[in-house]
Amino acid sequence: MGGLRVRSVLVTGANRGIGLGFVRHLLGLPNPPEWVFAACRDPKGQRAQELQNLAFKHSNLVIVPLEVTKPASIKAAAASVEEHLKGSGLNLLINNAGISHYKSFDTKTEEDMSQVYATNTIGPLLMSQAFLPLLKKAAQGSPGSGLSCSKAAIINMSSYAGSIQDVYLWEYGQALSYRCSKAALNMLTKCQSLGYQEHGILCAALHPGWVQTDMGSAAGHTPPMTVDESVGGMLKVISSLSEKDTGTFLDWEGKVVPW
Repeated sequence: MGGLRVRSVLVTGANRGIGLGFVRHLLGLPNPPEWVFAACRDPKGQRAQELQNLAFKHSNLVIVPLEVTKPASIKAAAASVEEHLKGSGLNLLINNAGISHYKSFDTKTEEDMSQVYATNTIGPLLMSQAFLPLLKKAAQGSPGSGLSCSKAAIINMSSYAGSIQDVYLWEYGQALSYRCSKAALNMLTKCQSLGYQEHGILCAALHPGWVQTDMGSAAGHTPPMTVDESVGGMLKVISSLSEKDTGTFLDWEGKVVPW
């Protein structure tokens, strides 16, 4: 984890669960980022109280209003981040915001599918487009020709549930829209890695494990992993990623996940 040295990081869905865990761990690094941008839908709401408390204690934490399904909100967030960075780029974008509907085949609706895709798949696409200029600027300002998350990177929070080869935890829930959206996100990550490599930007998808969050516990079962275990592992993986890893789908321990 100590290998991750970035000047700036943005985390979406940062008010709870894995997103909040990322913010806590980043602020606690031996060499914390100069800027940690924590994005969430309602920064002043009750569900962002823990984030507000952290911002009170850490001057390098900036809470950014963001709804990843709304282009105008994304544009405003990008402008706010750019203003804080004062001419430098954004090193690391962690697309963590995600939703799920636990419904069966028979009860799944068009609206369910559309909502989940809008957040889990289209949101990361729009975010990468909006923040590409800042990511490119970070890559251009970093020495060396190789790729790394300390230079410029997009990390998409995927799920083993999106694996077509090995349909993870099917016996615990069909989660049709969630599975489809994460399978699509994996392809988006691969496409981003091919499209952005020339700009010096690494792109990878991570499976955080089955984690004790509101979403992870929604199906009525207690997940085996804590947020701290998951995020701690993922930050170690993120710090070790290099050019050979761009476009890959890995878990919190750095193991390749079946597509």
